[in-house]
Amino acid sequence: FSCTNLPCFVIFRFVQLKMVNAPDIPVIVQAYSKNSDSITVEFTEVSGATSYILRAETDNFFSETPVSGSPGTVVQLQPYTDYQLSVMSVNSGGRSQPSETVSARTVVVAPMLNTTSPGNDSIVVSWLPVKNAVLYTLCIIQEGSSTRVKVNTTENTMTFYDLEAGATYCIKGTAWDPQGRTGDDLTVCQITRKHDTDEQVKERLSKPRFGAENYIAWTSNGRNCTSTDNSYCYITPLECGQNRSVSVTAYNTAGPIYNHISFSSLSLSDPCLPDKIWVEEPSPSNCLLKWDQVQLVEYYMAFIKRDDGTERSCNTTETTCQFFCACGYTYLVTVFPYNQAGSSPYANVQNYTTIPCCPDSVTIQMISTDTLEVMWSPVKGAEVYETTAAETRDTIHCNDTSPVCALSDLRCNTPYSVTVTPCSELRGCNRTCPSSTRETAPCPPEILDMTQANSSTYRVFITNPNTPNTNYNITAVGRYDAHICETRNSSCDLTQLSCGSAYEVTTVATTAAGRSLPGYSKLLETGPCCPTFVNVTQVTQALTNVTWSPGSGARSYVTSLSSSRGYAKCHTLDTHCLMGCITCSTNYSVTLEAISSTGHKSECSYHGFSSSPCCPTAIKIYRKANNSLRVYWRPLGPQISNYTVNLNGTGANYTCTAVDGNKYCDVQDDICGDVYTVVVAPEGPNGMKVNFCQPRTFSGGTYCKANSKTINYPDLLM
Repeated sequence: FSCTNLPCFVIFRFVQLKMVNAPDIPVIVQAYSKNSDSITVEFTEVSGATSYILRAETDNFFSETPVSGSPGTVVQLQPYTDYQLSVMSVNSGGRSQPSETVSARTVVVAPMLNTTSPGNDSIVVSWLPVKNAVLYTLCIIQEGSSTRVKVNTTENTMTFYDLEAGATYCIKGTAWDPQGRTGDDLTVCQITRKHDTDEQVKERLSKPRFGAENYIAWTSNGRNCTSTDNSYCYITPLECGQNRSVSVTAYNTAGPIYNHISFSSLSLSDPCLPDKIWVEEPSPSNCLLKWDQVQLVEYYMAFIKRDDGTERSCNTTETTCQFFCACGYTYLVTVFPYNQAGSSPYANVQNYTTIPCCPDSVTIQMISTDTLEVMWSPVKGAEVYETTAAETRDTIHCNDTSPVCALSDLRCNTPYSVTVTPCSELRGCNRTCPSSTRETAPCPPEILDMTQANSSTYRVFITNPNTPNTNYNITAVGRYDAHICETRNSSCDLTQLSCGSAYEVTTVATTAAGRSLPGYSKLLETGPCCPTFVNVTQVTQALTNVTWSPGSGARSYVTSLSSSRGYAKCHTLDTHCLMGCITCSTNYSVTLEAISSTGHKSECSYHGFSSSPCCPTAIKIYRKANNSLRVYWRPLGPQISNYTVNLNGTGANYTCTAVDGNKYCDVQDDICGDVYTVVVAPEGPNGMKVNFCQPRTFSGGTYCKANSKTINYPDLLM
C-alpha cells in the first residue's frame, strides 16, 4: 500500500465476538423405573450446562423431556416397555451431542382390585390378570391399626378371614414382573359387615331347620338363591344402593316348612358410585375434589395420588375434599362411598393435571444491540414454552420445548416486557406468569455538522435519538493520535486536534443497558498548519521579499503586509513572495493564510515588519571657499537622526555623517574639478545603514577658484 502527494490514513478496527460453545456430553450413571409410565435417569452434570434434555426412544416412539439436573424423569411412557435413553446438556451455545444410550424397561401396572365382604369377618379381593405379571402382593391393614398382613399369590383372587365386623380395611395390591421388580400399587378400602342384632334371625340363618332339605331366599324385588348344604346362599347380581327385604323358606318333600320370614336388617346392598367426580381449582394450588351425592351412604373415602407417588386420603360425610395441588403435577382421584354393607367394589378413577409452573429464574441478556436472549430453568408440567413481549403486541417469538429464546430485530433504546408462558397439552398455558423487563441498547447517533471553533478545536453537532441522560462519546481517530469528548447534549468540542491532519469521527451512545452501534463516521480535515516562521526582507525602498517555512497540509498561501498607509498581498504555491507597494518608514502587520487542497484555511499572524527609512532627495554638492565640499539633501518621511554620506571621486574617497537631524555634511577636498559619486543613506533604529539608496554623480567642471565663493557642482545624473 502506498500514497503519493496526499496524506494516507489507514484505520484498523477489531471486533471481538463473544463465542459460547455447547457444553460437554454428560454420562448416564443408571436408569430405573418405579412407575409404569416413567423412567428416572441419573447422570453426571457437566460444567457450563444450564439444563439438560432426556431423550427416550423406541421403534415407534420418540420424546424429549427438559430437566434442570440429575436425576430427571421421563413420563408418559407405556408399561413394561423397553426404551433407549440418552441425555444432552444445554446452554446458550446450544445442545451437546447425545450421550451413549442406556436401555431401561418400565414396570407393570397395578392390579385393579375389586373387594366384597360376604360375611362380617371376611373380605374377598379379586382382580383381572395383569399383563407380564408373575406374582401379586396384597397388604391389608385395618383403619386405625398399625398391624399389617402381607401375602403373595399367583392367583387372581384372595380372601382375608378372621376380620373384625363393621371395620374398615384398606388393601394395597402390587404386581411383580419377571425381573423381580414391583410395579405400580393401588389401594382400595372395604368395610366388613356388621353383626346381626336379631338373635332369631341369627339362629334361623346359622342353623338349618329340622327336616328341611333345601332353602330358598327371596328379595323384595324378586331375586332369589337356593342352598342345600349351607346356611347361606348368594343372590347375584345385586344392585348397588338398594334396601330390600329378604325372606327365607325351608323345603322338604312335603313342601315348605314355614313361609315369608322377613330379615330386613340383612338386606342393605353396597352403595353405588357417584355419577360424577371432578376437581375444581378456585385459586392456584387450592383444589377441591367434588362428587355427586349418593343415596344410602354413611361416609365417603376419597383417595388422591400424585404422579410422583405422594398419596393422601380424605374421610368425610360431605361431597367435597380439599387438598393442596402443586403446579405441574397430575393427580389421580377416586371416591369410595361406604355404608353398613361396605363400600363399592370398585371406583372410577379420574385424573386432574394442574397448570404448568411459572419459571422462577428468567434471565435476559443482550447479545447484540437488537437481540435479547431469554433463558430459564425447565419447570414441571411444561411441555412447550411461549415467549412473548408486550411491546411487540404479544407476538410469539418462540414456541419451543427448550428453555431458551432469542428476541431479535427489536427497537433500540426500548424496554421490553418479556413473558415466558409454560404450556401443556392437557391444561393449556399458564397466563399468570410475571414478566421480566430488559432494555435494548441505545440508538446510534448521527453526525449533523462539524465546525471549527479555533485553530485546534472543532465542535461536532449530533442527533439525540435516545432518552434523556444518555451519554454520547465522540471519537476522532487520526494517523498518529486520537481524541474523545463526551456529552449528554447535541454538541461536543474536540480539542487539541493536530493541524493539517485528517480524522475519522464516529459517535457512540451509552446507557445502563449497553452501548449502541457506532453511527456513520465522517471525515474531519483540520486546517493546515501555520508556517513556523516568516521572514520579510526589504529589497528596495518599495519592494520586499517575504519567505516562510512550509506548513503541513497547506497547498497555497496568501501573504499580506498591512498598514495605515496601505497594504500588499500575494497568493502563491511557493514558500516565498516578492511584494511591491511598500512605503518607507512604515510599520506593517504580517499575516499569512495557509490553504489546503480542499479549501480549509488557517489564519496565521506574526510579528510586525517595519520598512526602512526613506532615502533622501534633492542631493546637492557645493564647494566652499575653504576647499571643502558640502553635501546637502532633503529628507523624506519622519525625521531621521543620522545619515551616512559616501563621496567617491577619481582622486579620493570621503565619508561624513550627519547627526541630530542635520540635512548636510562637509568633507575636506583638495582636488578641484573632480567627478564624484555620492550616496546619502539614512540609518535605521538599529544603527544599520540603508543599503539600497541610489548613488548620484556630480562633476566639478574645468576650473576651480580658491576663494570664498561657493561653486555648485552640476548633477550629471539628472
